[in-house]
Amino acid sequence: MSDQKPQPNQLKRIVCLANSRKLSGRCIAGRENAAGKPGVWIRPVSDRDHQEVSEHERQYQDGSDPQVPDIIDIPLIEPRPHLFQQENWLLDPNFYWQKVGSCDWAGLQNLVEPDGPLWINNQSSHNGLNDRVNLQQAEQLRSSLRLIHVSGLEIKVFCPGAAFGNPKRRVQGRFEHERVQYWLWVTDPIYERRFLARLDGSYDLGESCVTISLGERHEGFCYKLIAAVIERAQNET
Repeated sequence: MSDQKPQPNQLKRIVCLANSRKLSGRCIAGRENAAGKPGVWIRPVSDRDHQEVSEHERQYQDGSDPQVPDIIDIPLIEPRPHLFQQENWLLDPNFYWQKVGSCDWAGLQNLVEPDGPLWINNQSSHNGLNDRVNLQQAEQLRSSLRLIHVSGLEIKVFCPGAAFGNPKRRVQGRFEHERVQYWLWVTDPIYERRFLARLDGSYDLGESCVTISLGERHEGFCYKLIAAVIERAQNET
């Protein structure tokens, strides 16, 4: 009888660049770190209908939650690409994730994507700007994650549905990238909580890296979301 511990099908090492809110779970994503070099994006997903990752499925052995920008070994089973979300991999829920390090600000700059637009522009919701892509066009895309560098980021806290009797406040990020303005909803739970605890208004952050995710279909569109905010002032070592 073998004393060897069971092993996952595949083990991928990524720099965690998103641990964002998604339904009752989270959307985790990062770029592969192979031999210290930046690789492709990987988004571990569950086998549930909307593929969100539960707390149990994503935790380290000590029960703690992955943070941006941890370097993590993640047990995976197989690729599960779906339409524009080609980065999806089915996670193995039988194994813990393992933190093996952390990526500093200089290391993050090596992971920033090449310049270019955030997929397709000139489609905006009532409270957003260049924040969505219609479903027909989105289905022709073959990526859904980008890490970009911005010289400044404005966080706006307000109640977008106030005129319609909805008192819920939301957090939006506003920035310029490649001479294009974007107003996108923030799904980074750390920044959501931080700014929902403040009064309505605008708050200027300094130089930052921002992870943008193209979310699942919603009423005929796919929305661009700020899945993670990484401020230089808080991450430079």
